Amino acid sequence: MQKFTTFIVNLMKQEKLFAPQGGPIILAQIENEYGYYEKDYGEGGKKYAQWSASMAVAQNIGVPWIMCQQFDAPESVINTCNSFYCDQFTPIFPNKPKIWTENWPGWFKTFGARNPHRPAEDIAFSVARFFQKGGSVQNYYMYHGGTNFGRTSGGPFITTSYDYEAPIDEYGLPRLPKWAHLKQLHLAIKLCEHALLNSEPTHVSLGPSEEADVFTNSSGACAAFISNMDDKNDKTIVFRNVSYHLPAWSVSILPDCKTVVFNTAKVASQTSVVEMASETKGLKGLKWEVFVEKAGIWGEADFVKTGFVDHINTTKFTTDYLWYTTSIFVDENEEFLKKGSSSVLLIESKGHALHAFVNDELQDSASGNGTHPPFSLKSPISLKAGKNEIALLSMTVGLQNAGSFYEWVGAGLTSVKIKGFNNGTIDLSAHNWTYKIGVQGEHLGLYKGDGSSNVTWVSTSEPPKKQPLTWYKAIVDPPPGDEPIGLDMIDMGKGLAWLNGEEIGRYWPRKSPTHGCVQECNYRGKFDPDKCNTGCGEPTQRWYHVPRSWFKPSGNVLVIFEEKGGDPLKIEFSRRKISGACGHAAVDYPSVDLESWREENGTNKSISTVNLKCPENTRISTVKFASFGNPTGSCGSYTKGDCHDPNSTSVVEKICLKQNKCAIELAEEKFSKGLCPSVTKKLAVEVVCG
Repeated sequence: MQKFTTFIVNLMKQEKLFAPQGGPIILAQIENEYGYYEKDYGEGGKKYAQWSASMAVAQNIGVPWIMCQQFDAPESVINTCNSFYCDQFTPIFPNKPKIWTENWPGWFKTFGARNPHRPAEDIAFSVARFFQKGGSVQNYYMYHGGTNFGRTSGGPFITTSYDYEAPIDEYGLPRLPKWAHLKQLHLAIKLCEHALLNSEPTHVSLGPSEEADVFTNSSGACAAFISNMDDKNDKTIVFRNVSYHLPAWSVSILPDCKTVVFNTAKVASQTSVVEMASETKGLKGLKWEVFVEKAGIWGEADFVKTGFVDHINTTKFTTDYLWYTTSIFVDENEEFLKKGSSSVLLIESKGHALHAFVNDELQDSASGNGTHPPFSLKSPISLKAGKNEIALLSMTVGLQNAGSFYEWVGAGLTSVKIKGFNNGTIDLSAHNWTYKIGVQGEHLGLYKGDGSSNVTWVSTSEPPKKQPLTWYKAIVDPPPGDEPIGLDMIDMGKGLAWLNGEEIGRYWPRKSPTHGCVQECNYRGKFDPDKCNTGCGEPTQRWYHVPRSWFKPSGNVLVIFEEKGGDPLKIEFSRRKISGACGHAAVDYPSVDLESWREENGTNKSISTVNLKCPENTRISTVKFASFGNPTGSCGSYTKGDCHDPNSTSVVEKICLKQNKCAIELAEEKFSKGLCPSVTKKLAVEVVCG
């Protein structure tokens, strides 16, 4: 640990990257969330944490060291918070700043699980509360989603996509409204900067779940954060003799202690409608080349052993794959042969996934999941009289990357039995097993696609479908345009993909459970990763990010290794594009220009407005929905309420059609005057970009 830390620190020093050297690094971190696991290591764990801090500080880098979620960090470092909420976090030592190192704006996905979503309103609420309660530094994890190219994902079972529902998505596009809502939040907090940095807050109780923290200093600067922590009910409070409406689970920011410039629950920025648009009719019409592997041992065996070896300890993670093979002799007098019935294969594994072959035929597949990697398989199999080859392809799906003693968490088979023989169940676990590390195509370098493997591929215009252990190769052109690209693998089974030798990663369109999802997410109340799931019954990941920089102008080599069988003719490249936009605002939404508010001395209050913008070189072609009144629903599913201006669509069309962007003010002169006088009116709009 010390050797590694010193090596990294010296690299930074050589490049003059620390702040005292004129560089950008102002903080350094040692360890990460070790406090969760320290107790499992007894007294040695505590000693290690203290030693880590001392070792780091001794590196003499000239900037503070932090330890995240380290509940007994020494005074020589700063202990920090990682969570969905850190407003109640207090540093161990009162002379240390309150730092939030990981605010999770979403969550990771695992193959076969639902898609988690964290609403923009809740993220903004958590950040505003943090600064309201004396926070100094706040950081998003992740702010820009990413991709676990190759086999770099952890978990296990974390998807190739590490989008994390971040404010900027995996493909580099702003996720709206989340990105814009948080931008507005930070502009509002920045307006409070002088008061926040030069005063101590005064706490004001405004009710059982309502409170204000007021920052004032001798120069007359004043800023206030007013919060309503009730997770169900809106509240109206009186602050400094002025009445303010506070939605449930929200914070209002007042940079002058008078004007609400931002409320965390009122999302005024547009929602982008994002789609993955197919650019080809599959990969039909291409010249394909195919290489089919034999199930089990190819070439010479790596070793033979009685019983089972641990998968990870054997492969050293140089590959996902490890073959376990043996054979069994079946007497012709077995009853299941005479009756034409099946015996049953029973397998227990520590994880992560497996394909079972008997006599070169795929019998069944099984896998664990992100919360429980071990699994069992119970499957009827076809045996014949005489010798039968049993070939079991064990697979890892990423490595465990957190937890106590996780270096000892293994994978692979622990028990193999066959049920249904005349003499009962046969246990093969103690048989001699022959092992082979990896699959043949990996060793031959087929993924390079450059012809250097000296392998004879079979050319065809009709590549085989539902064929296990098959390598496919095709020459493809880059999709037109400049939008980000995803590879659509919904009609494939499970495997790996490469473009021009660059590994796109694991693909596995494994479907999530059909239950446990929500139609509309209620942002109110504490968030957890299972609160706002979507995608029930659908593949956890269908599209796989392929950077445009990986494409050549022509002659691109796409290589697929399919483990269990799929239809390569249905593989498609799709462009990630914004095809429309939605906007939603109420007449009581804050309507100040945050970027110029301070210069205007807080006087530039305007009419609440719905702003819509299409991508460059596109225009608003259709108004799909428009309602001024009390519409309900969310983008893509808006519905009219019992208060609706029948002129809504025509008003919006007049302002927006054929425009790249437009702004619709919620002014009564634009809509029907006197409409539903007792209703706080709002405008909801959805448009198509084209």
